[in-house]
Amino acid sequence: MEQLALRVRLRDWARFETFVAGTNAAAVAALSATGTSAPRVLWLWGRAGTGKTHLLQAVCAAAGDSGRAGAYFDLRDTPDPGRLEGCETLATVCLDSLDRVAEDADWNASIFRLYALMQDVGGRLVVAGRSAPASIAFRLPDLRSRLLSADVWQLQELDDEEQVQALQIRAARRGLTLADDAAVFLLRRLPRDMHSLCGVLDRLDEASLVAQRRLTVPFLRQALAAQAEADRSAGE
Repeated sequence: MEQLALRVRLRDWARFETFVAGTNAAAVAALSATGTSAPRVLWLWGRAGTGKTHLLQAVCAAAGDSGRAGAYFDLRDTPDPGRLEGCETLATVCLDSLDRVAEDADWNASIFRLYALMQDVGGRLVVAGRSAPASIAFRLPDLRSRLLSADVWQLQELDDEEQVQALQIRAARRGLTLADDAAVFLLRRLPRDMHSLCGVLDRLDEASLVAQRRLTVPFLRQALAAQAEADRSAGE
């Protein structure tokens, strides 16, 4: 994992085993495949909160666990296309939020070069965005034509039961116990995408530590009310 840390610090909970697949099981199987059965180029797309970033980082974590070098880049936070220089030597490269740079000529050229070189050496390129490849207007037509040949998977949102399971797994990774009734309470009062839910859960972890209280429904009700009041005060 040391090589991965040179590129970006991966979230320690972003692993395949902590991802609740639901109807996305086939996409997870394609991502976790190894050897000749693994797609060389794979595109994930879906709404925010469907798990794209989690899975890209899980791909890199799995590569590191098996002794292969990999890198993850969130293109929203990577201003310099030159950061991709030399990445063709890695076994796996994951590019998140690719649609954010579709109209940038320098990024198009850099990604096209990376794609071509990784194809020559047998590396694996995994990309993600909020839209399907066919709907994105890349500045470089050659890049678009190459990415249209990727193995494409649309990620679907989890149902209520699966979201409860995902929240409980996330809580357990933080050393917390989240009972079914507490998880359902959060689902009924918060935005339903997993990004928002997990962000609130992380803040509740800090609140429970300060208050020395478990994540029970009464505590969650109190903590959410306090947070809402703090947000209102900050906005005044």
